[in-house]
Amino acid sequence: MRASSATLLPVNATLGWVLAILLATAVTVVAVCHLTPDHGTSRAREVLLAGVRAAIQLAVVSAAIGWVAHSPAGLPAFLLLMYAVAVRTAGRRVTTDATWWWTAVPIAAGVVPAIGLLLATGLVPVRGITLIPVTGILIGGALTATVLAGRQSLAVLRLRHGKVEAALALGLPERDARIEIARSSASEALVPGLDQTRTVGLVTLPGAFVGMLLGGADPLTAGAVQLFVLIALMAVQAVAVAITLELIARARITAPAPQDGKPAPRRQGRRLLASRRSHAPAPTDHRRGD
Repeated sequence: MRASSATLLPVNATLGWVLAILLATAVTVVAVCHLTPDHGTSRAREVLLAGVRAAIQLAVVSAAIGWVAHSPAGLPAFLLLMYAVAVRTAGRRVTTDATWWWTAVPIAAGVVPAIGLLLATGLVPVRGITLIPVTGILIGGALTATVLAGRQSLAVLRLRHGKVEAALALGLPERDARIEIARSSASEALVPGLDQTRTVGLVTLPGAFVGMLLGGADPLTAGAVQLFVLIALMAVQAVAVAITLELIARARITAPAPQDGKPAPRRQGRRLLASRRSHAPAPTDHRRGD
């Protein structure tokens, strides 16, 4: 495996220079083309920091993975660390208020049953060298689905809060009104996983497949492992999206309140209905008196 890896991508000074050039290219394109969410922030800095952070993290993980994979105490600690980082990352991406920690629920709800099933059936042995990458792939998939579903659901509720207000005014429960508006946008979080599964082997050769081949496995075994990863990812992401949508519909995960003093969109429907009732004119008799 070492010979195959060295042949594919030798770790030397040339690799370092190529990585630096690619990262500089990404930063330059983002900066020059102003690929930013608004005028007050810069994605170029985020791209640079992400690249440097990835290099540092992978160096640390590469140095520690040997000990973690064979340590009874290190393995669960490392898995919990991956989960905690995923929750914190998803929470910061979805919202900036105190409800960010609720993103722990959809990530765990998708990943824990899948890993439990794999361990119970013996398909994945309780060995760090196997359990760490499989769990990492599933946590990463749940993280992506939770972030996309959360951001898109909150965005559409903010943009279409008038429809939520109208549904509340008609007597629809708040959870039902919000979920009907956000469901379509939340489902878009499944598209990347669907596209990856549909095009596997035709457009891309995913990492699990390539890694198995480099490790000396035959193509049939590598294909079976990759199929398992893709199907497991779709299940994990479907659960994560469904629970994220439910949490947002129940206002467990919320967007920060507006800074202009206006009420948050989820409260406007109730206030609008109460205002209409309190200010409704008293019924009058328009019949002509005798």
